Amino acid sequence: MARENKRRSNGRRSPWAAAALIGIGLLLTGGAYAGASAAMASTTDTQVKSALTAEDGKKLFQANCATCHGLDLQGTESGPSLYGVGELAVEFQVSTGRMPLQAQAPQAPQKPVQFTEDQVRAIASFVQETSPGPTYPEDKIIDGQGDVARGAELFRINCAMCHNVAGAGGALTEGKYAPALTTTSALHMYAAMVTGPQNMPVFSDMNLSTEDKRDIISSLLFQQQEVSVGGFTLGSLGPVSEGLFIWIFGIGTLIAITVWITAKSN
Repeated sequence: MARENKRRSNGRRSPWAAAALIGIGLLLTGGAYAGASAAMASTTDTQVKSALTAEDGKKLFQANCATCHGLDLQGTESGPSLYGVGELAVEFQVSTGRMPLQAQAPQAPQKPVQFTEDQVRAIASFVQETSPGPTYPEDKIIDGQGDVARGAELFRINCAMCHNVAGAGGALTEGKYAPALTTTSALHMYAAMVTGPQNMPVFSDMNLSTEDKRDIISSLLFQQQEVSVGGFTLGSLGPVSEGLFIWIFGIGTLIAITVWITAKSN
C-alpha cells in the first residue's frame, strides 16, 4: 500500500501546471486572433481603396476642384472649363501635383501629390463620365520597345526647341518653362503629347502618329537609363554650361599659372 501511494504522489501534477497550460492556450488563441484580425483589416483597407468609383471621384472633385472649375466642369473666372479634357489630362495634372493649384502663376509647378493613386483615378473617371476626352493608351504605346533612333530624330524635330535635345528642359517667355524629362514616366510623356498641358501644343495623330509617339517615348526612356559616356553632363545645356565651365576653370587656371610664373621669376 505504501508503494502504491508513493507512485500516486509522484505522478500527481503540480497545481501550477493547469494554470500554465491555460495561459499558453490563451496566448496562442489571442495571437492567432490578432493575426487574423490584422489580415482581415489590411484586406478590407485594400478593397476599400481599390473600390473607389466615379461617384467617389465626384465627391473629391466637388471638395477640391469645383471652386475653380465649377461643379459641372463648366469653369469659372479662376479656372478653365474641363469639357472634353478627358481622364488622361486629369490624371496628368493631379498625379504630378500641378493640381490643385495653390496660387496663380505663369505656370503650374509640380508639387507633392495631394491624393492617392486610386483617388486620382476616381476623379479622372468622374471627369471622363461627365465630359469624355482623351483616355489612357494601350500598353504597347508606352512599353519603351519602339524605334529609339527614329524617336530621337522625331524628338529633335518636334520637341528639342523647348525641352532641349537631351530632354533637360529650358526657359520660355514670361516666366514659363519647359520641364525636364529626365524622370518623367512613359504615361505622362504620352499624356503631355495628347493633351498639351501648360504651354505645350497638342500633337494629334495628324502631327505625330501613335507609332511616332511610341518611338519618342522609347527614345526618352532609353536616354533616362543611358550612362553618359562623355563624363559630366553639366546639366546637358550644351555650349552654355560648357562655355561657363571653360571661362571659370580654364581661363582661371591659366591666370593662376601666369601669376605663379611671374611671382616665381621675381
